[in-house]
Amino acid sequence: WRFFASVKLALATLIVLAITSIIGTLIKQGQPDTYYVEEYGAGLARLFEQLSLTEMYSAWWFIALLCLFAANLVVCSIERLPGVWRQMKADNLAIEVSQLASMSTSQQVETRLAVSTAAEQLLVIMAKAGWSSPRRRNKDGITLFAAQKGAWTRLGVYIVHLSILIVLVGAIIGSLFGYQAYVFIPEGTSTSNIYLRKDKQPIALGYTLQCDWFEKSYYPNGMIKQYRADLSVMDPDREAPYKKSVIVNDPLSYRGLTFYVGDGFPMDEYFVVIRNQRTLAEQAFRVSPEQDIPWNGSTGTFRIAQVERDEEGNALRAKISFSAEDSAESSDFWINNQGTVTLRQQEGPYSFTYRQLYSTLLLVTKDPGVMTVYFGFCLMVLGLSLIHISEPTRRH
Repeated sequence: WRFFASVKLALATLIVLAITSIIGTLIKQGQPDTYYVEEYGAGLARLFEQLSLTEMYSAWWFIALLCLFAANLVVCSIERLPGVWRQMKADNLAIEVSQLASMSTSQQVETRLAVSTAAEQLLVIMAKAGWSSPRRRNKDGITLFAAQKGAWTRLGVYIVHLSILIVLVGAIIGSLFGYQAYVFIPEGTSTSNIYLRKDKQPIALGYTLQCDWFEKSYYPNGMIKQYRADLSVMDPDREAPYKKSVIVNDPLSYRGLTFYVGDGFPMDEYFVVIRNQRTLAEQAFRVSPEQDIPWNGSTGTFRIAQVERDEEGNALRAKISFSAEDSAESSDFWINNQGTVTLRQQEGPYSFTYRQLYSTLLLVTKDPGVMTVYFGFCLMVLGLSLIHISEPTRRH
């Protein structure tokens, strides 16, 4: 009992937890085995696996540390709470007058007033200072008052203790019953599965998730500003698809899973829209380069003849060959990615819109303990607020 009630044990456990959490932050968690071999070498990768440092927060020894800290916290609370409760409920009038002078904070004032008159004036002074309803005792010609402020704030510490235990329980629930997964969804396509990050095993969603649009935005200096993915959930239990635009700090949460947009990877596929501005006929295409594509059921065709890309594979511009009729001479022109070009021909002006397609990486988490953790943190804020509202004080 003394071992678990030790404050030294609490400090030691917190230090070890802090050190291991730093390690868990420096070493990326839940990556494939090949990642650790490439990053740290075969020897260190084997050591990480043996010590469970790649799945640290669900490792038995880390959960054992959390349980040790929780046991220490419970025993410390049980050990000290009865004494605090006795202080809150103590009869502060049960004191000898001679003891008052020996208190660390004391003051003596002499008066010629009668005891009863001085007592009434003292009550007025205490009321103005916020000491309401003091208790009173008369004995042997002596009148003694006792008042207490914020006695209940002493319980704030134990509310914080309880909140920490609730947070730990929520974290353990998430580690044991949650998982991390991923999925790649090319624009305009859908999937019904996600894949565990650890071993790439598929998990059925029970519904279909579609990526309608992916977009990268940049700062003027060329740095990435934001990823955005427009997602649609087609659920048999819903009459209409559920749509959500997902950005970095605004994920999609659905049926216990949270989908974060991780990145987008350029594909060698392109979205082209051709519109005859005279007849208003319009058609959209999903095409690959160097393919002759018929347009609007006519004998005319177009093809992406050439694409200029940057080092990361992002399309900068493309050269398109277009002919409105099979016998007509083709027109070649360049168009920027996400740009529009108007081509004037005898059959009517044609407008072309061109955009590269991306494969969207979605990071998926399932954490059934997250609401428990949120409740624990709310309770912690309440406990800390109680502690700081008013320091427990007494006046005789």
